[in-house]
Amino acid sequence: MTTTADEAPQERKEDQGPGMSGDLATDRLLGRFAGALAPPFVPLVALWVHGSIAEGGDYRPGRSDLDLVAVLERPCTPEEERRLVRLHERLLMEEPLAGGLHCSYLPLGELEDPDREHPVWAHREYFARPVSPVTRRELHTFGRVLYGRPVAGLLPEVTDRGLAEFIVGELREGMAEIAGDRGDLLLQDGWLDYALLTVARMHITLRDGRLITKREALEVLREELGAPVEIVEDIRRRRYGGGGDGAAEEAWRRRRAGLAAEFLGPAVEALLSSYGPGGTVGIRWSPGDRD
Repeated sequence: MTTTADEAPQERKEDQGPGMSGDLATDRLLGRFAGALAPPFVPLVALWVHGSIAEGGDYRPGRSDLDLVAVLERPCTPEEERRLVRLHERLLMEEPLAGGLHCSYLPLGELEDPDREHPVWAHREYFARPVSPVTRRELHTFGRVLYGRPVAGLLPEVTDRGLAEFIVGELREGMAEIAGDRGDLLLQDGWLDYALLTVARMHITLRDGRLITKREALEVLREELGAPVEIVEDIRRRRYGGGGDGAAEEAWRRRRAGLAAEFLGPAVEALLSSYGPGGTVGIRWSPGDRD
């Protein structure tokens, strides 16, 4: 593997880098990325992992994203940003799993505001978006350290009310739009899985204040929310094996999308009716409410 001036070898301070995922290719990529980011490449203070690879047991190499957050001493200079883009582009060429590597870059002085946009590399491009309250809660709950300082004491915690209000906003704007879509979104495996699993995870977080895995969300869909069994088992087979992987037949794909839309609309409305403004249930997370 060729190493360039943009990616000089650096001493790593991984908590737990190689061996984190149980997959050699994933661990190699994480270790290489952490080593490449270390100073003086950029003014790195900490590099954290969240999402399925951090929560344990739900990470699927090649299917799951690699979700990271880098904390920097200061904002990157234009040259440092160009360096970051070149690094990510090189990893795409040389590491099979790099297409799923997403990393947000937060300066120390900009950690407080969950609505503030920060540079991020995701979906093979460099742009800006906030580090959401859900991501912040994930980092405090089960985040892992690849480099530098721990999450606690550095990243402000999100309050329970702030988390709930964010989820309700996502339900009202994002999930309601997907549920009402009359195009092709729900014909696509990725969008269909995202929509159903996210509604189940939102349901549990709004009800109990807990974050759950995608695997746990499948059980919530089936046992608590009454999602069509055919769709739940279709997602389970594609994500976790058991036969039937690969491209779905067009007739099933269209029937599946119709079933999903019929389920999602009422499910989203029920959550908004219970937990939205003026809802019948409201947020009752106690004791331990961090509002």
